[in-house]
Amino acid sequence: MRLALALCLLTACSGEKSKTAEQVQPPNAPNGTTKKTLAPLADLAVQKKDSPIPADTRQLLLATVSGWDEVKAELRRFERTPDGWKQVGEPWPAVIGISGAAWGRGLHGDGAPGGQDGPVKVEGDGRSPAGVFALGGSFGYDKAPPPGARLPYTRVDKDWLCIDDGKSSHYNQVLDTSGLKIDWDSFEEMRRKDELYRRVIVVDHNPEPEPGAGSCIFLHLWHGPGGGGTSGCTAMPPEPMEALLGWLDPAARPVYVLLPAAQATALRSAWALP
Repeated sequence: MRLALALCLLTACSGEKSKTAEQVQPPNAPNGTTKKTLAPLADLAVQKKDSPIPADTRQLLLATVSGWDEVKAELRRFERTPDGWKQVGEPWPAVIGISGAAWGRGLHGDGAPGGQDGPVKVEGDGRSPAGVFALGGSFGYDKAPPPGARLPYTRVDKDWLCIDDGKSSHYNQVLDTSGLKIDWDSFEEMRRKDELYRRVIVVDHNPEPEPGAGSCIFLHLWHGPGGGGTSGCTAMPPEPMEALLGWLDPAARPVYVLLPAAQATALRSAWALP
């Protein structure tokens, strides 16, 4: 029996309706090695005491949207230096949830931070979680990840699912279900019939799964610039995804930040954002 992989996330984002499950068993842990390639900072004073971004985080992926109900997003990468955050490369286009964004559960806490308002994410609302989130492992259809990728990688087949049923003991987990006793009525297929999940990075939303707060939140490939939003994930073109996988380093404790522009401005100082 294989080792169960519990990756906590939030809102199914395939854009397809969940299906009834058939079989199940625990998964292999993600494969891959990690190397520390970023030099330590000479001055940690750049980290704000109350920022939800860990002091030893060296990589940050920032997604901004114009408002809570906006679907189109801009992605930017940053690396932390002794002088603060430095942008890496040019911005990328992306799309988020078909209904926009809503405060999620992550490193910033549960729901809206103090002094902020806005919608709060729930299962099935079509919104992507806003806030600060750790980035987990990666999944895909190929035997190996792209050359240079350092995130732990797991190849998926038809038995790999993400459970989005809040009544299940496996809620908000990505796992190999071959041989498992079924205790769910709905799920996300990790090996889809299209290319959207050929490249997947887990967004650690709802890390201590609260039923109904949202599940199965990923970074993945999009349908295209005119393909519309997701059910709660962040989707991007293939080229940026390949570049992102080649850039992310687990040793740098990368985080993903998604915020509407007004909230990003309001929280920039307190959260030590770029």
